[in-house]
Amino acid sequence: MSVLIVDCPTCKKKVSWNAENEHRPFCSKRCQLIDLGDWSEEQMSIPCGENKDAQIQALPDIEDIEAMLSEQQTDFFKSD
Repeated sequence: MSVLIVDCPTCKKKVSWNAENEHRPFCSKRCQLIDLGDWSEEQMSIPCGENKDAQIQALPDIEDIEAMLSEQQTDFFKSD
């Protein structure tokens, strides 16, 4: 029976894919936690739903938002 060897997704070190490796596909707990951190900080994601093919757009700067609000005819934040 041959042993499957894969690259650790984090550090690319060669790793045996077997029951003895409790961190598979990672080489260590450290690499496993680095990967988890990337997912939790949304540096990684799986596109899904109707927006799966959409490009990620950067949010506008606060100055741009303020400029758009100042151009509005009505003042949303002003009470009568």
